[in-house]
Amino acid sequence: MAALISPSILSADFANLERDLHKIADADYAHVDVMDYHFVPNLTLGLPVFERLAQVSPVPLDAHLMIEDPDRWAPAYAEAGAASVTFHAEAAAAPVRLARELRRQGARAGVALRPATPVEPFLDLLAEVDMILVMTVEPGFGGQSFIEGTLPKIRRARQAVSESGLDVWVQVDGGISRSTIEQAADAGANVFVAGSAVYGADDVAGEIAALRDLATAHVH
Repeated sequence: MAALISPSILSADFANLERDLHKIADADYAHVDVMDYHFVPNLTLGLPVFERLAQVSPVPLDAHLMIEDPDRWAPAYAEAGAASVTFHAEAAAAPVRLARELRRQGARAGVALRPATPVEPFLDLLAEVDMILVMTVEPGFGGQSFIEGTLPKIRRARQAVSESGLDVWVQVDGGISRSTIEQAADAGANVFVAGSAVYGADDVAGEIAALRDLATAHVH
């Protein structure tokens, strides 16, 4: 299974988002954190900005919706050009219905879990989603330290996916860097969101390549 790198533009320069998207042209996705100041205590960007980013991005956009009422809002991000839309399990009223609607719009459907949210309720529903995002920090802010206690959850998610025979990706987001990506890959992740590690590097393209190489050696 390929290791996919999805740099988070939460760590980019918000006054130069188009420029900073082109800095990560070698990545597999650009991870776009949409925060509403309700589900998480931070505010980033919304639909009009996202739609414009989708028009200028050299890589597909992976929308991570840290918002209340994704049942209402998430399909619009698929319409706006997201290749993948991930909503939070804790916020969705009807996650299967929402995942089906996202797929109908042509996007990959992802479900995200905060560090303390169990993965087990979703393991019987793997056929309905394309990706499980195991948050490896509490969502809301960039630059946090990786929570090692999330590794067993990543392992359980990967084991269930392997046993199902389905092509469901396992994504990790939070504190991913050269020092943590191998642990996450060993546990079963294959999609890696890295923000400050990528945008804080002197050589952004070189950092993406280094992260991909480290992860590829451990992805199974």
